[in-house]
Amino acid sequence: MLISVVIPTYNRLPILRKCLNALENQFFIDDIHDYEIVIVDDGSTDGTTDWLRNNLNDFPHLRLLEQSHGGPAMGRNFGVANSKGDLIVFIDSDLVVDKFFLCNHVNSLISAWKKLGNRKCFTYGSVINTSNFNNPKSEPFKFQDLSWAYFATGNVAIDKKVLEISGLFDTSFRLYGWEDLELGERLRNMGVKLIKCPKAIGYHWHPALDLDQIPHLIQIEKERAKMGLIFYRKHPTL
Repeated sequence: MLISVVIPTYNRLPILRKCLNALENQFFIDDIHDYEIVIVDDGSTDGTTDWLRNNLNDFPHLRLLEQSHGGPAMGRNFGVANSKGDLIVFIDSDLVVDKFFLCNHVNSLISAWKKLGNRKCFTYGSVINTSNFNNPKSEPFKFQDLSWAYFATGNVAIDKKVLEISGLFDTSFRLYGWEDLELGERLRNMGVKLIKCPKAIGYHWHPALDLDQIPHLIQIEKERAKMGLIFYRKHPTL
């Protein structure tokens, strides 16, 4: 099985370095023949693409794609369209995974495929939030790390053909939020089952809150509200 880890990124170079280092240090099992890390740079202005091109030898699994700033939905679709794998893993570029991350996703999926008799399912891993930049993996799992989303691209794995049948992400979602939840609704309607995979752990880094972040956080919530309206127009239910 060839795995494609698809990661859109925009101006997150410092934590992206940690993300890539962790992905290059993966434990293999027989069912994983190989894997690729498909980075889709969404028009970063912080030197991300220059740094990646200058350090390709350090990341043998890395493939770099570039697009004009169009948002994560467009970036993930671009990454999937250019991926070579049978299995797609989505994570965010500020997520640092442990060395058993890929094999835990694969083991859970193979078990579910055998039980279901088809591949209409996806695995949803654990996301542990942390503000510890130097050692993200030191953070323990907390009650507030629980997620009630059906499908969230911070840490999921899904068969590529099932994903393609769903129609991929709606690129109307150009701003922050909702594009993965909207795809999740379509997957749910297709009968694609959620398989919890708590052993596939990712540590989601975000800086500790300070007053300087307030304008950015307000902007994020404004964008989330606009995208929420698009979601509601497509799925007008409670």
